[in-house]
Amino acid sequence: MVAKPRVLGIVLAGGEGKRLWPLTADRAKPAVPFGGNFRLVDFVLSNLVNAGYLRICVLTQYKSHSLDRHITTTWRMSQLLGNYVTPVPAQQRLGPRWYTGSADAILQSLNLVYDDNPEYIVVFGADHVYRMDPSQMVADHIESGADVTVAGIRVPRHEATAFGVIQTQDGHKIDQFLEKPAEPPTVPDDPNVSYASMGNYVFSTKALIEALKEDAADESSVHDMGGNIIPYFVDKGTANVYDFSRNNVPGSTDRDRGYWRDVGTLDAYHEAHMDLVSVHPIFNLYNSDWPIFSMPAPLPPAKFVENGSCRESMVGPGTIISGADVSRSVISENVHIEVGARVEGSVIMPGVRIGRNALVKNTILDKNVVVPDGMRIGVDLEADRALYTVTAGGICVVGKGVHLGPA
Repeated sequence: MVAKPRVLGIVLAGGEGKRLWPLTADRAKPAVPFGGNFRLVDFVLSNLVNAGYLRICVLTQYKSHSLDRHITTTWRMSQLLGNYVTPVPAQQRLGPRWYTGSADAILQSLNLVYDDNPEYIVVFGADHVYRMDPSQMVADHIESGADVTVAGIRVPRHEATAFGVIQTQDGHKIDQFLEKPAEPPTVPDDPNVSYASMGNYVFSTKALIEALKEDAADESSVHDMGGNIIPYFVDKGTANVYDFSRNNVPGSTDRDRGYWRDVGTLDAYHEAHMDLVSVHPIFNLYNSDWPIFSMPAPLPPAKFVENGSCRESMVGPGTIISGADVSRSVISENVHIEVGARVEGSVIMPGVRIGRNALVKNTILDKNVVVPDGMRIGVDLEADRALYTVTAGGICVVGKGVHLGPA
């Protein structure tokens, strides 16, 4: 029997997430709730755990309390078997400084690598919504003999200007890695499609350690994985691309196969929620063959009373919809929506209270927001803009714990 390669998972979860403000006013981006029952970090952790990678370090930095608490209370692995998912805060191991970039975060955490002594290191980001079997990417990396393999997703060429873009002539070896190029190179078999980097990497351990140390000595470097470490291997000719479209996740459907969302903006965050609620969802949370794990609160089932109705929506436990009408929305746990209220095209986080005859339309309400009786939000965007955040796409966003003014 061939022994399984020893793999350590490192999840980069220190992002500030400025473009998701005010949802990141009180928490790190990977801790932002998503899908009524999850945090963004749950998606990458579920992918790694489902693939059998059960030793995972989550590197945190920015406003990490909510994220640390979620990981330590939710992701409890079998200590008997030596498995763990552990948050690792910035510790200033190399001097009195915080992480200066994602590469520096790993450099300052190399003690984790030395302790575990893996053959390969999987370095994934923590703020994307998708399903992926990383073991298939690791197998591709081992077979190729490359020092690093970068996951690439096919996107329309005109959209690739927003990403790091991979140029390859043969579909394997990376010839160039370009950050947000004005003229993105295309994939070998389609002139209208480009490879965007997903921010997911597999490294051979020795090669990564050498690259991090060389990068640390370069005073001109910004110590970024995508900006410095990947180009380092590209220049050496030892970087390969892994085509995400080849990844076969058990239980996936033709409709949601290959789904990946960078929810780095409020509009993208809202759109990703709308992907969940159709009859045949673009992203299917109900795939039991590759579950997304989390730890829901011990609450009773959702309750609908006084002719409360809900269409093309998801509703979390502990929620009571009392004589209200909800459509195309994601309603989290422990939400109360009162008689005569209407909620349309919205994302409602835990603990929100929506009063009688209120109207909430195309809005994101963070945890514990209170909408008084008769209040209208997401309707008059000019009026909303004076008090709250309104996105370019016309989505109104209200931060955590806000008690909206009287109608």
